[in-house]
Amino acid sequence: MSVANAKHTVLDPVIPYTGPIPGGLHPGEIIIIQGTVPPEADRFQVDLSSGCSTKPRSDVALHFSPRFSDSPCVVCNSLLQEEWGKEETLHQLPYKRGAPFETIILVNKNGFKGLPYKGSILKGLNPGQHITIKGQVSMYPHSFTVNLCNSKTENIALHLNPRMKSGVFIRNSYLDGSWGQEERELPFFPFSPGEYFEMLLLCQPHQFKLAVNGSHLFEFRHRVQDLSSIDQLEIMGDLELNDVKLW
Repeated sequence: MSVANAKHTVLDPVIPYTGPIPGGLHPGEIIIIQGTVPPEADRFQVDLSSGCSTKPRSDVALHFSPRFSDSPCVVCNSLLQEEWGKEETLHQLPYKRGAPFETIILVNKNGFKGLPYKGSILKGLNPGQHITIKGQVSMYPHSFTVNLCNSKTENIALHLNPRMKSGVFIRNSYLDGSWGQEERELPFFPFSPGEYFEMLLLCQPHQFKLAVNGSHLFEFRHRVQDLSSIDQLEIMGDLELNDVKLW
């Protein structure tokens, strides 16, 4: 993904990498990190710090550390005056050894938010269930993605991919190693740069129904008949995620 008007870009840096952020960070800015996890990785980390001093060690505003061994998780913390704070742990790891990734860190006035999001759907989906996704499209967006998938396979039962530059909203499935037939028909395109949105996805016995900001957009017939096998929700791309609910 490329971002228009990028403040600073570093291509193919040597790891470990330490570099400046020109002008510092400000609310509303995003940091995009693209890379590939080594096949034998134990962990990696991204630190946003107030300098590069080692003695005494500079304060770290955000320590972001995906960990692959034992109980896979993502650990976040801060270092202030050489003392670590209380760890915050996400026990869902949206990274895979040997696989490429894109992580987006959004700078808010009161904290940091990061994508991709990966959440479990206990016991899988059932007819009548709703998924609500609330967020804000990035200021210079290309696209974002919502996947409903099976955590034990590569299958994606429902792939939602709004593309802001072209005004196209792709729907598809990825089953047994192949993409299916794309669906693109749309009464209107509901997403705009920098704008807030609420997406409501309803699971019915034979189809999904989707509405954005209270307006119905489309239906998508089930291509995976065993709804209980759909046990994972993934969200990634050019947006700030505010809230996700399954009810």
